[in-house]
Amino acid sequence: MPLKKPKLGEILLKHTSLTEKQLEDSLILQREKGTKLGDILIERGYLTPEEIQKALSIQLGLPFYQEIPADRIDPILVDKIPINYAKENEVIPITREGDRVIVATANPLEQSVLDDLRIILKAQIQPVIASALKIQDAINRVYEKKEQKAISEIGEEAMDLSYELDEPEDLLDASDEAPIIRLVNSLLFRAVKERASDIHIEPQEREVVVRFRIDGILYDVYKPPKAFQNSITSRIKVMADLNIAEKRLPQDGRIRIKIAGKDIDIRLSTVPITHGERIVMRLADKSNVVLELKDLGFEGQMYETLDGLIHKNHGIILVTGPTGSGKTATLYACIARLNSVEINILTVEDPVEYQIKGIGQIPVNPKINLTFASGLRAILRQDPDVVMIGEIRDLETAEIAIQASLTGHLVISTLHTNDAPGAVTRLVDMGVEPFLVSSSILGVIGQRLIRRICKACKQEYAPTEEQLKELGMTRDQFQGKKIYNAVGCEKCMKTGYSGRTSIKELFVVDDDTRQMILAGTDSTTLKKKAMQKGMKTIRDDGISKVLSGITTIEEILRATQVEV
Repeated sequence: MPLKKPKLGEILLKHTSLTEKQLEDSLILQREKGTKLGDILIERGYLTPEEIQKALSIQLGLPFYQEIPADRIDPILVDKIPINYAKENEVIPITREGDRVIVATANPLEQSVLDDLRIILKAQIQPVIASALKIQDAINRVYEKKEQKAISEIGEEAMDLSYELDEPEDLLDASDEAPIIRLVNSLLFRAVKERASDIHIEPQEREVVVRFRIDGILYDVYKPPKAFQNSITSRIKVMADLNIAEKRLPQDGRIRIKIAGKDIDIRLSTVPITHGERIVMRLADKSNVVLELKDLGFEGQMYETLDGLIHKNHGIILVTGPTGSGKTATLYACIARLNSVEINILTVEDPVEYQIKGIGQIPVNPKINLTFASGLRAILRQDPDVVMIGEIRDLETAEIAIQASLTGHLVISTLHTNDAPGAVTRLVDMGVEPFLVSSSILGVIGQRLIRRICKACKQEYAPTEEQLKELGMTRDQFQGKKIYNAVGCEKCMKTGYSGRTSIKELFVVDDDTRQMILAGTDSTTLKKKAMQKGMKTIRDDGISKVLSGITTIEEILRATQVEV
């Protein structure tokens, strides 16, 4: 009589930190939802995916691979399985042993996938368990090796890509294209998969470095051979419809592609440097646009106040912060909140980053003298209720925006300042009269982006005295609150962080503040007055997110280092 397999819950209680109460609660939820126990335990943060898979390996009597040995992976076996299928089902064949093929899988209970592999590989399948991240990394490593091998087999004379003008419907369908094209496509695919916001291609004296910006931080990801630098640059410039013969001047362009079914919009910039052309590509996933203020970090009283401001009939609301601090996302969230058939909303942007149904969006085009100022003048004749200006860059745009706000329009725009009250003095410095500023500004949002701590590996700890001193806080203020440290695991690619949110301050212009602006008060005094009236600064909002377990003290100190 065969031995009865132990239950997964029993194994988890024995081999992990899971408590009986946590297991009991999760089992009740499993019966209610009808989902897998492991998914519930991961979702609630009780266990990591790796702990679940180790327990499964014990329950099923299968080996667990902590690491997938890259040198053992047989490329002939990998070639027989479409890369999309391997990624989607989180499987990779490793090696053939006699009449069996060893296959690493993250889902050992998916029998249909193992049956598919048995038919494709024409062999019995011996599954071993590995984490999804390790399998994805192994697939990427094998794929990159294939690209490098293919590239090394062709000479530089065969690398003129200027004739390759047609884009495939989806980059993943481009497996039969030329090696350089496949290499560029694989970089774009990897960037989207790893949630990169920017790709940097940096020529150096003896090598080319490719870096991804993920959650605001740059990471080295790949170093293609120096010999293929010009071919990679040419291919990317062809995709953006730029002049590949012009290598002495900076160029800007745009690439619209589809990757794994996602519409990706890429803004491209090239500049000539000592060792070639440096390329930066900014990626925007058009299918993943956050248009809810609450999802962008607005909550509680700040959300209620801002919601009241954006529903006023006239006035200016400004969003400030450095480049890459999420200002545009906040603008879109504001106009999406207002968007309805009763209201006419028009925008002037450089460029139009996301298209929103029901809103008229005008892209700036300096080549034909369509600037923010001229575009703004034109849309004021289109009977708008709400006007969004991508950025106030000069006195002319500022004056037209203020006049628009004083003639019954709600104007929403951005400005580059370090904090919210600084926007007032910036407008005055531009040359706008203080009485116009005081009578038109409703409120100013100041913001920064911070990384969210990874839920799978965060670790509770006590802050040091030095950290408390930098934050300007006492240990008593942290009593009873859980503070977490970023550790790093497979799920967050060893960074300790996953995703981003924003920290903000909302400076509301009331009667007292208007008098101070008329009197020419500086931004520091304005800020102190607003804080006396209850304004939370960017750093205050950051500290509240640390106390809520959303981020770390180190991240707040990094993002708000200019604050005092």
